[in-house]
Amino acid sequence: MSEVKISAEPRTEFGKGGARRTRRAGKVPAVLYGHGEKPKHIALPAREFAAAIRHGGANQLFVIEVSDGTQALALPKAIQRDPIKDTFEHIDLLLVRRGEKVTVDVPVHLTGEAARDTLVMHEQNTLSVSADATRLPESLEVSIEGLEVGSQVTAADVRLPEGVELVADPEQLLALVTQAPSAEQMAAEGEGEPTEAEEEEAGAEGPGAEAEQAEGEAVPAQASNES
Repeated sequence: MSEVKISAEPRTEFGKGGARRTRRAGKVPAVLYGHGEKPKHIALPAREFAAAIRHGGANQLFVIEVSDGTQALALPKAIQRDPIKDTFEHIDLLLVRRGEKVTVDVPVHLTGEAARDTLVMHEQNTLSVSADATRLPESLEVSIEGLEVGSQVTAADVRLPEGVELVADPEQLLALVTQAPSAEQMAAEGEGEPTEAEEEEAGAEGPGAEAEQAEGEAVPAQASNES
């Protein structure tokens, strides 16, 4: 994976108020830590960071050039996002060194097609591996071509690039091939579900029934008040 250079500024404001002001300025609050060094609070340009993550994934390696003249090599360790705005709230960055091995979770993609009339159930989408911090794979692949019902794909089936070691349990289940439901089974499952006409009829009767019930309940309530 290629390295991405990104500029940063030291961050002197902390707390929720400081973080909000940082984000309003188009930056993301972040902290650099690791190797026994004192955590360093910085602010990263939001657009540049987002573009790098979209291209290289969550394990993108950054060369962070801080405006105070320092430079650091780091990997995202934890990324907090706003689920509604889809923006970055805060980033934890782990300091690494060239040649140092780190453990990360890498996305696993299934390739090929299983046998006919089968259904592939995804059990796990990432795999924990160890590799040189400067040579982390963006993703891993494993073939399901021609697999029959009952076949399993485990971590041990994934071919790892040179220099990458498996950290996860080799028996960890990634995917399971099952029998696809037949047309008859799907039709049987559909039985008992209201048709569109029945739903419309029920919808038309519903408000009237509720109104009648409401009227029926209003009489005793008025009688109670009068007494």
